Amino acid sequence: MNVFGIGTDITEISRVADMLARHGDSFKNLTFTELEIRYCEGHKNSNENYAARWSAKEAILKALGTGYADGIKWRDLEIRNLLSGKPIVAIGGRVLEIAREQNLCDFLITMSHCKKYATATAIIIQGDEVYSEIIKS
Repeated sequence: MNVFGIGTDITEISRVADMLARHGDSFKNLTFTELEIRYCEGHKNSNENYAARWSAKEAILKALGTGYADGIKWRDLEIRNLLSGKPIVAIGGRVLEIAREQNLCDFLITMSHCKKYATATAIIIQGDEVYSEIIKS
């Protein structure tokens, strides 16, 4: 196993809140999966959770080395939480294709937020195992 890539991102929560206020459901549905929307809306400070997931997706795309290009859609990445609260990454679409092409076996993510900022760091591992968290379309 080898580290394929590392990415980090920091986002102003007010920027994501502005996009949510300006574009509403169209922004949510373009950027986040139904599961992510339910998770964020289920929290008192939903903007912080949306911003953390935005940062996580940005960090993953940086670690992947593609950015938001190469046919990738925001919803090709889904940030889930285990019962313990630990965030995990589910992939689909073009990200899944790249993972298979590059033998990517694990996507590690950590996120944090405060009143003003959300941040995330991603590490992608390359190896012989098949990545198991896949978004079901």
